[in-house]
Amino acid sequence: MSEKLRILTEASGSLTSGYLIKAIQEAGHAAVASDIDSQCFGRYLADDFISMPRANDPKLWEKIESLMKAHSVDVVIPSLDETLLGWAERRERFAELGIHVVTSDFDSVAICQDKWETYKFFQRIGIDTPKSSLSQDFPLVKPRLGRGAVGVVVTDKPVAMEGMISQELLQGTEFTVDIFCDQSAKPVYIVPRRREGVKDGKSTGGVVEANDLIVAAVERICAATPFRGPVNFQCFVAADGGVKLLEINPRIAGGMALGFAATENWVGLIVSNIISGKPVQPVAVRYGMKMRRYYAEVFIP
Repeated sequence: MSEKLRILTEASGSLTSGYLIKAIQEAGHAAVASDIDSQCFGRYLADDFISMPRANDPKLWEKIESLMKAHSVDVVIPSLDETLLGWAERRERFAELGIHVVTSDFDSVAICQDKWETYKFFQRIGIDTPKSSLSQDFPLVKPRLGRGAVGVVVTDKPVAMEGMISQELLQGTEFTVDIFCDQSAKPVYIVPRRREGVKDGKSTGGVVEANDLIVAAVERICAATPFRGPVNFQCFVAADGGVKLLEINPRIAGGMALGFAATENWVGLIVSNIISGKPVQPVAVRYGMKMRRYYAEVFIP
């Protein structure tokens, strides 16, 4: 597919969303930013902008469908946890309208968005993961449905556990794994990156490191449930080298800028493989590549 596509990205006011707008443009396509904040910085970096309704709007999907048509959107790359399941549920509906939604199947997304279901899934397929409970049996308490560091506490004081999960605290080095799964759900890129800085749950720095145990765990998970397009895993590597998986984010993520830089522009892969069905010819992963982030300004006359 050689024509210039109009590609939507969500949450374009996020401090890590600028790289995706740039990646869309560098792949030769038009970036359509969107956010509930009509004056977010992404509006001024992108080629077009959509002011989105809030996720709790009772007519959310009716409005989104209307906006997609009005702005002639060709492709959607979901990045917002609050709407991810909705996009997956409506993927076929949007396909009928000629809009490609790049997301995994509904069942896969549903497992990954609920941390308790993720825990049970890992246990079922034999993936090492932190001990977890729906009671306050462990010091780390977090929402079952949540993202980043929002609502996460480490405490020995009583916590209302409705909608929460507790987990054992892990010792070791935190890794994020950027994965690109092709049209047939095969992981063609598995890029482990050691996190060297985190702010509000987002990576501010990292380095790409080879790890055979991480790669093996990712391949096992992807064989057990299908993913499509960009996926993001969180794990810890213990001092003895053991790997424990924590979470799966079946969507593009803010820190994937490093995954792109260490391989190639995944927006191009989305268009050529996921949408057009062309095979992926993977390049060698650039192990040792580092990322550091900084604030930048957008000036509006």
